[in-house]
Amino acid sequence: QVQVAESGGGLAQAGDSLTLSCTISGLAFEDYAVGWFRQAPGKQREGISCIRQGGSTEYADSVKGRFTISQDNAKNTVYLEMNSLEPEDTAMYYCAADLLRSDYDPLYFGSFQYWGQGTQVTVSS
Repeated sequence: QVQVAESGGGLAQAGDSLTLSCTISGLAFEDYAVGWFRQAPGKQREGISCIRQGGSTEYADSVKGRFTISQDNAKNTVYLEMNSLEPEDTAMYYCAADLLRSDYDPLYFGSFQYWGQGTQVTVSS
């Protein structure tokens, strides 16, 4: 059974940093791409970053230069380091995993099969 578990969310002030973790079990971790998504109330789920099999990364323009995705294969964990947080970053953050074919959009939520329950990030001004 595949399990995806996010952690590390919380309250932050504008300009602060937070690092989210996503630990995945029940699958061959190195064979899967892992994406980070977020959803604010009343808004569509937004893809913000992905790390593909092999380690290449993708970022949404809204977080490029501020967020960094990385992985630790020994821990089956993907991290999202978030710097220079803004109130607009407030959302529920989700991690997702998929075998992700090379022609699939890595920032589209429909490309991913396995999802975690999310972790809330709230940034105050």
